[in-house]
Amino acid sequence: MKRVGNLIEKIADIDNLRLAFWKAKRGKSDSSSVVQFQAHWNEQLLVLREQLLLGKVVVGRYHYFVIYDPKKRKICAADFGERVLHNALMNICHDVFERVQIYDSYASRQGKGTYAALRRALVFTKKYRWFLKLDVRKYFESIPHIILKQQLNRLFKDKKLLSIFDQIIDSYTSIDCATGLPIGNLTSQYFANHYLAVADHYAQEQLGCFGYVRYMDDMVLWHNDKEKLLQIGRLFDYFVKDKLGLTLKPFCLHNCQQGLPFLGYILYPNKTILGARSRIRFIRNLKTYKNKLQKGEWTQGDYQRHVLPLLAFAEWADITRFSQKNHRKIYKTRIIAVGRTGRCLEQRRFYCRVAYRNNNTPDNRNNNIGFRVVFVP
Repeated sequence: MKRVGNLIEKIADIDNLRLAFWKAKRGKSDSSSVVQFQAHWNEQLLVLREQLLLGKVVVGRYHYFVIYDPKKRKICAADFGERVLHNALMNICHDVFERVQIYDSYASRQGKGTYAALRRALVFTKKYRWFLKLDVRKYFESIPHIILKQQLNRLFKDKKLLSIFDQIIDSYTSIDCATGLPIGNLTSQYFANHYLAVADHYAQEQLGCFGYVRYMDDMVLWHNDKEKLLQIGRLFDYFVKDKLGLTLKPFCLHNCQQGLPFLGYILYPNKTILGARSRIRFIRNLKTYKNKLQKGEWTQGDYQRHVLPLLAFAEWADITRFSQKNHRKIYKTRIIAVGRTGRCLEQRRFYCRVAYRNNNTPDNRNNNIGFRVVFVP
């Protein structure tokens, strides 16, 4: 593929930097670092523009903290000025990274989020008999810097831009000082998703595995022949180790009828349920949110902003009984959906939002549109 050049001027364009600033501050307007930056944001953007044009930026000012949900991870929160830089870079470079991706690669792509990956995985789970689930061991921590830089050199030819990428990559290292990307950076998401793109092409074009989905470092391959699928898995494992310097976790090979654990769900040919960890996390978070609301730590608006994404995640699975049971435990009541005629609707799913219309248009007049009544003692 032909390398792309002359991007640094577009990245340093003041309009692009303003757009990057507004993207970076979205949802974080009350943060002290955002308030401090915004007090002199025009001057700050002009300084960033000069740095970009020189090819020398200030990076590596990370705030480190650890999360344990769903597993232990060290998060590197970049300084707000660096987040503006990351957005400015990816506003322009996004299309270049996109050109390398296959259709069935997900994450850090428009319209290719978690639910798109799940829908595609469901298609293959219904179509094939066997699946092979693969996962890279400590993926972000083990990406070799030298190979990543070589990949970026094959995409871009602007020396100043490549120098900036090198500075961002070198701003973080794991134990051996030659690998690793900081979890939490926008650039890290793009670099990590791009790093395995060559493996995507190898799986589909060289190994002929057309039942294939990857979400970051979670990969699933499908086939009707169990032995053939296992052979493909061994060749794929060797390729990832030899060409990319990564180590895969032990294979997970099962019949699709037994259920595929993927992105917090378990996918069957005829249904989808929440995984065990997802169910535990759902109950724990719902209790936490309820307590914060009752103690006055959150307003109704704060509560709604946190609960709706949680419910959206749960609603994607078949959770009618699970959600009703746990809602009764937590709130000592149950959700009743009432139509405009006053009767209880047949499909009593876990809808906890006002005027849920099931994606119908506003002029739809079927009898499933109504208000929801919740009794809380």
